[in-house]
Amino acid sequence: MSQLNHTLNLNDDIRERSKIIKQHEDNLKFLNSQSNRLAESIFDLQVSLAKYHSNNVITSDSGNGSFHTEEETMEQILKKENSAAGVFSWLKGNAQTSSLTLTKDVVGVVATLGKVESDDLSRILSEFLGLETMLAIVCSSYEGINALEKYDNEGLINCNAGLHGIGSSIGKRINGRFSVISLADLRPFVGGLVADDPQKKLDLPKPRLPNGECPSGFVDYAVNMIHLDSKHLSFVTEIGYGLRETLFYGLFSRLQIYKTRNEMLHALPCIHEGALSLDGGIIKRSGMFALGSRKDVEVKFPLIYGGSGVPPDYIETEEAVRKLNWETSKLSADKHREQQLLDYRKGNLQ
Repeated sequence: MSQLNHTLNLNDDIRERSKIIKQHEDNLKFLNSQSNRLAESIFDLQVSLAKYHSNNVITSDSGNGSFHTEEETMEQILKKENSAAGVFSWLKGNAQTSSLTLTKDVVGVVATLGKVESDDLSRILSEFLGLETMLAIVCSSYEGINALEKYDNEGLINCNAGLHGIGSSIGKRINGRFSVISLADLRPFVGGLVADDPQKKLDLPKPRLPNGECPSGFVDYAVNMIHLDSKHLSFVTEIGYGLRETLFYGLFSRLQIYKTRNEMLHALPCIHEGALSLDGGIIKRSGMFALGSRKDVEVKFPLIYGGSGVPPDYIETEEAVRKLNWETSKLSADKHREQQLLDYRKGNLQ
């Protein structure tokens, strides 16, 4: 009798586990269907954005006869043949290698991730950051950094793997150190965004002099003067932050921009995290000045095509893409967790 009861209990237990497994399988099917639905919606929206670009002939004028394009920025990066940024840009632009796992978690090179409105602003921001930072490779998480460089058992760089291996295979050996930024490990700006702003600018209070007035000649904060195109505007990290709140806030913090050096110097009482002027003045941070003649950095931010004005429906579409991408990243995490639970239950059933 006890043997029969044991057999019955065992069968009940198997049925209960099978039921739980079925629930996990159904959950996965639902999540996959949701994922496919999101992918289709994102594709449709991106098609409409692409149609907008193709139907609008864009002209450019920086105001001084000089216009630095995205293509020129890329050309300057590729000229740095033995740099990590040069090798990565070659890799990303090559149709046969652009889909490699190595590039999956990499967002891009700093200089290619934003645009600005004028050549003066491009020059001063690029000089402030310096060539090493302009050529820094940006990854969404540490996994991307780990994929870029591998080491042997003695802790030495494995020149046959990662970005070094790619460089060696095309005759472009990477010389020296290079900077890489992990967005997931940056402390993001958490103060909120400007309401209804199509560029999702950070809600930063204007600087104030001791008398309470905003200093004359103040233009904006550098972090808010970076223009993000639709692809970069819709990018979000795993926890929902964009490039402005992470990368550019990490690079510029509350760096202030002024029209002239004189106006910047008059604003010294309210400058705490540095300031720049469009005519070449640099204050690194409170009490730290950079004097002498300005120096052109070879790799600069490209300029905005035409102007920043776009129709409201285009802005709404960009925002929809941004939200759907964020939902997709959350859904992917849910699918991974559900798959782990399913695998665990199936393993216990055996």
